[in-house]
Parts: sequence; structure tokens; C-alpha cells
Amino acid sequence: MGQKKFMAEHGRPGNFLLIVDNSLFIIERLLSILKEVQTVEKIFTAVNYTEAVSVLQKKKTDIVLLDIQLPGKNGLDLLKYIGEHYPETKVIILSNLVSDYYQKLCKKLGAVAFIDKSKDFDMIPEIVLSVSNQPGL
Repeated sequence: MGQKKFMAEHGRPGNFLLIVDNSLFIIERLLSILKEVQTVEKIFTAVNYTEAVSVLQKKKTDIVLLDIQLPGKNGLDLLKYIGEHYPETKVIILSNLVSDYYQKLCKKLGAVAFIDKSKDFDMIPEIVLSVSNQPGL
């Protein structure tokens, strides 16, 4: 992939973000609220594990917004895959499954943040901005 042309604040290239959710409504909402995040240059989308793996293999992805509930292989399987094959990619879990069990499991598998889809949706731009400013991106 060619050099990223967009320069975000602090002279850094913008991040490439992948949204993985089986709800097209959620994807559309995320696209709408994330277009204003200055550190995001390009957004890709996938509705299942297979599509997400395909995007990850073809495009350098810095951040993944990932739902746990996906058809076929679930988001936890994808989180493991990303950790094994793309350890530099930061994963933010965005889910309705918010029990301590899932939060601890996701963090153990490498997620950098966990967002309750039902009540913290409006915090997503701020969290993406925070994650994109972490060292390594």
C-alpha cells in the first residue's frame, strides 16, 4: 500500500480503521460519527469473520471496532486471529455482551478498550481518538 497522504494532528498519518459488525444500521451510524475523527483517514467495513479477515489481509488496518456477536465465527475468534497475525492492530470491542466475563476475556485476548454498545455509543469517537494517539500507531 502506498504512503498515507492524510496527515492528522501532530503531523502523523491518519489511521485506517475497520468496523466489524453484522448490523448494517450500526455500521452506518459508526461511519457517520467517525467521519469527524481527525486521526481516522480511511474506514473499511465487514459484516462477518470471513470478510474481516479478507480486509485485514488486503489493507493495513490500525484499529478495529469489533462486535463479539457475528454470524459464523464470532468476534472472539476474530480477536484471537488479529492478536496472532496483526499484533500491532489495536482492537476496540463494541458489544451488548458487557458482563465482567466478556470484558476480562477480551482484554486478556488483547482488546485495548471495551465499549457497551447500548449505553456508551456516543463515546466511540473519543475512544477511537484516544486509541489512535497511543504509541505504536
